[in-house]
Amino acid sequence: MYKPDKIVVIDLEATCWGDDEIPIGSSVDILEIGICNLVVATGEITDKQSIYVIPERSEITPFCTELTGITHDLISEKGIPFAEACKIVREQYEPEQRLWAGYGAFDRIQMEKQCRDLQVPFPMGNSYLNIMPLFCAKMKLTGMRGLKRALRTINEPFDGLHHNGADDAYNAAKVLRYILK
Repeated sequence: MYKPDKIVVIDLEATCWGDDEIPIGSSVDILEIGICNLVVATGEITDKQSIYVIPERSEITPFCTELTGITHDLISEKGIPFAEACKIVREQYEPEQRLWAGYGAFDRIQMEKQCRDLQVPFPMGNSYLNIMPLFCAKMKLTGMRGLKRALRTINEPFDGLHHNGADDAYNAAKVLRYILK
């Protein structure tokens, strides 16, 4: 049954390389699922968290650590297998029963691809909302805007650290809240 009370907003951080060239034998792996809920009726943003994921097909590079702040030690301490992370998302957020959203297409594409590649049940529903083009349409902008620039456009501060999944999900939810007003 569809539940329209909340929109689940995610932001993924994944393994990356400075030259954008994926090494032979490696694949992009999700390292963090940043997630929160936007309560539709009130605009409140709740349940913000980071779920750290152990990479199964690639390594965390120094470039990736510099960009995201995610280290081998952090993953060793807090990381869980991807299948377990998806189960937590399903159980705590029920995204298969709600609209879910991200700022850009990467989050949907990567989640679908990694689930398919690792044969993990897709935890999300079919209703994905890409916040970026919706924001540009609302603001009558001809070019796409990054998350930080979108927040500046609506005079909202960026809360937290850029390229931290939970912080980026929270900030994306702020942009979505503005759109829905």
